[in-house]
Amino acid sequence: MIPIFKKYKNSDKAAILAILAKNTPEYFHPDEATDLNNYLDNEIEDYFIVEVNGKIIGSGGINYFSAASLARISWDVIDPNFHGQGWGKKLIEHRISWIKEKAPEIQKIEVRTTQLTHKFYEKMGFELIKTEQNFWAEGFDLYQMEMQLS
Repeated sequence: MIPIFKKYKNSDKAAILAILAKNTPEYFHPDEATDLNNYLDNEIEDYFIVEVNGKIIGSGGINYFSAASLARISWDVIDPNFHGQGWGKKLIEHRISWIKEKAPEIQKIEVRTTQLTHKFYEKMGFELIKTEQNFWAEGFDLYQMEMQLS
């Protein structure tokens, strides 16, 4: 199976929200569906879907803070039926390559995740910068991580 990365379209929203729901409450607090919906409507800069065999199996975004030479990886979500198969890794690698090609001024990539997934990002080369308990919601701590590009 070869993944296809496509830019997000509004018609993809229902599939992405359905994937988030499948990952709730194990990886996301139920209130985060509202946050993702708002992000998709108002905060997207670059957001990608991952398709395998014509089916959306995941998505993830990038937001840019050029004045700080920073990009933030955001709202990574993979269908649980595809966890542990390397699709999340491919999605991260796609966005890192995108950043390097489209935004060469970016020197650092940040991800804000939880205690539930920070080990995945650590394997991808991100380093833990700080933590904050119950940041996202009760029981969902902030793990802020960074990767230097230069």
